[in-house]
Amino acid sequence: MKLFKLLLFTSLVSTTGCGTKHAAPRSRSTTIEEKYSILLGVNQNNISNKKLYSFIDDWYGVPYRFGGKTKKGVDCSGFSSVLFREIYGKELSGSSLSLYNQCRLIPKGELQEGDLVFFKIDSKEISHVGVYLQNNKFVHATTKAGVMIDGMEEEYYRKYFFGAGRLK
Repeated sequence: MKLFKLLLFTSLVSTTGCGTKHAAPRSRSTTIEEKYSILLGVNQNNISNKKLYSFIDDWYGVPYRFGGKTKKGVDCSGFSSVLFREIYGKELSGSSLSLYNQCRLIPKGELQEGDLVFFKIDSKEISHVGVYLQNNKFVHATTKAGVMIDGMEEEYYRKYFFGAGRLK
């Protein structure tokens, strides 16, 4: 049954164009917990913050727009700021570098759901931010595919990873 659900989810994801839908596809019988446990490679019981994953589901695929903070278009720091306001009731603002300066640095091995992860992508300064989820996965707004989940272990993100932080 799990294999069937995984195949169903995979086929739904592969038939959805990036940026064309504002929510990640979900079959009627798949819950948020089931869906994100598959995406993150964790047990369903680990998906305990339903508000967070429902928020991500609602924003999944929203296209990238520099300086954006709406579902018409959002950039990485704008998405992180909106997520923190809606989910954690904390106000953040500014660029990726500004968000970095609002954090207490933590070792990568101590990352917890809701921590921020920072990258220097083809830059000498921090140029990208995402919100850590679980199991080395994070959610962020990408220039090519909009809001999505990626793995910290992917070669691209390993190459450009700069640091992790928890809001002070």
